[in-house]
Amino acid sequence: MIGCLLQNLNQLLVASIAVGITFSAGCLSRPQQEGTADLIWGQSGITEGRLQKPRALAIDANDELYLVDMTARIQVFDTEGTYLRGWKTPISKNGRPSGLTIDRAGRLLVADTHYYRMLVYTPDGELLEDQTIGGTLGHGPGEFGFVTDVCEDSQGNFYVAEYGDFDRVQKFSPDGEFILQWGSPGADPGQFRRPQNMVIDSQDRIWVVDACNHRLQVFDSSGKLLSIWGEEGSELGKLYYPYDLALDGQGHVYVCEYGNHRVQKFTLEGKPVGSWGTHGKGPGQLHNPWAIARDSLGRIHVLDSNNHRVQRAIF
Repeated sequence: MIGCLLQNLNQLLVASIAVGITFSAGCLSRPQQEGTADLIWGQSGITEGRLQKPRALAIDANDELYLVDMTARIQVFDTEGTYLRGWKTPISKNGRPSGLTIDRAGRLLVADTHYYRMLVYTPDGELLEDQTIGGTLGHGPGEFGFVTDVCEDSQGNFYVAEYGDFDRVQKFSPDGEFILQWGSPGADPGQFRRPQNMVIDSQDRIWVVDACNHRLQVFDSSGKLLSIWGEEGSELGKLYYPYDLALDGQGHVYVCEYGNHRVQKFTLEGKPVGSWGTHGKGPGQLHNPWAIARDSLGRIHVLDSNNHRVQRAIF
């Protein structure tokens, strides 16, 4: 085992030297540059601080990163990759959560995918059981299929996305009462094939990555379709299984592509601005990234899922 660890470390150092990155305290780091990875951290494992195919990411007002992986552990790190705390969801035999969001009160909203519900935690990991929405499999109001993500608007209403035979978004009041729903399985405008993640902008518009339709759709708070763009492909400006997105508040949206192993930067109208990442295991390369988050300094943190790590980039 020691020999394998030394071999892996040597390979990592060689790759780091090749691109001018220094190795320090378990992380790869270098001065920030446009379009580069200035920090790489994480390694495969199930012990505290290690990652096992992480699949969702959120960042709070204190720039603390919340990750959930295939062991159903929610772990919290600072933006330098230092482990802070962690806990597990109540049950995970059927599957693990696939969506995390920080609400306006600083609580963590968890899309507990295979248990058809939204969980709510304090930042320290206390489960607020009376805030749970859902828990029943079904097509009716307040019932869910596989929940992918949750977000909250300026009025405290919650939006829950789901896929499977459902492929819709449901809206709930701050008290968890069903208000309305929209969407159905399909490829027509307003329909979905796996609405994987959502964000809400300052005008309460809901941005949805429609993963298996390889596009983005934007709705108002009543479910009216406002905008739709994107098509399948690997060229700049096209999408292949977009899994997450982030807005910068400056007229851009960043889209994480699970299938193209990259993050693209677009205008809000869908015009490509830039791209970061290629397929692989080296620094600046990605293997099926699931999620992204943007911190207060404008840095993009990419959940490099099948490489069991996080990369930080500016572009």
